[in-house]
Amino acid sequence: MAGLGKIARTPGRGQATGLSLTSWVLFASSGPLAKAVMAAGWSPAAVTSVRIALAALLLAPVVAVLRPRALRFRRADRWLLLGYGLLGVAGVQLFFFLAVARVPVGVAMVLVNLAPALVALWVRVVRRTRLSVLVWLGIGLAVAGLALIAEIWQGARLDLIGVAAGLAAAICSAGYFLLGEHGASRHDSFGLTAAGLAIGAVVVVAVSPPWTLPTGLLTAPAVLDGLRIPAWLALLTLAVVGTVLPYLAGLRALRELPSALASVLALVEPLVAAVLAWLLLGQALGPAQLAGAAILLTGAVLVQLAGPKPLPDGHGRAPG
Repeated sequence: MAGLGKIARTPGRGQATGLSLTSWVLFASSGPLAKAVMAAGWSPAAVTSVRIALAALLLAPVVAVLRPRALRFRRADRWLLLGYGLLGVAGVQLFFFLAVARVPVGVAMVLVNLAPALVALWVRVVRRTRLSVLVWLGIGLAVAGLALIAEIWQGARLDLIGVAAGLAAAICSAGYFLLGEHGASRHDSFGLTAAGLAIGAVVVVAVSPPWTLPTGLLTAPAVLDGLRIPAWLALLTLAVVGTVLPYLAGLRALRELPSALASVLALVEPLVAAVLAWLLLGQALGPAQLAGAAILLTGAVLVQLAGPKPLPDGHGRAPG
């Protein structure tokens, strides 16, 4: 895979970091939007189903018309496409919502955001790439900061199925970074995103068919900071701004940014989501959450300052 063998400071590194952060800020914007739609009577599974399906229906035709060559894949690419669609699109969403249904949201957030540690372990063990102490320290600080932001001690309870679902979501999220890095180095990001969303849409639609929803839910009012908009408009915005654009930006960033570093930037998403919930939904951040935000950002900065180095045993990193 391209990326981890790169020198820590490449000309495109700053731009890739900016794209990755933009991707996670856009993903975070989906939180208040989805919450407003769910408050209008939608279930989490229904929001996910319509969001992914609508994103696929919007992007695929545009790519087919404007960049048809981007959708030309070889037979050998089928496992990459299936893995990216099943893990990076459908798996993360479905397992996260299953976890939320069984354990507190804060616990589920911490579990799914163990993905950077899983990516780092894969890079260290499978690719045989040395990660500096700063990377491991930064990951630890970022996860600790996330735990403070999520306030996992409030109402925490142990549910094995919920914990397993959260860990499964973390594995799927790690797959998003590793497979995304692999695919971004070989394919057009528009084509890979369209194919991944289409495959993911098939899965989520099978789990929660949109056509079984009451038609009245589409026009139900979704409220954002006093602004009332129909649910269909919020879902359309969620599909474009909170799904298509961040997936495209994230894949483009992975062409230059190593997955071990990009995965840590993903921890900015719950921080941004918390700030947006504060601004749009009136859910203020407490002292512990503000401290957690500072710790999380410190960890993310440490990881970005460090660079991966091949092991000095002559083997380099293993394929994969």
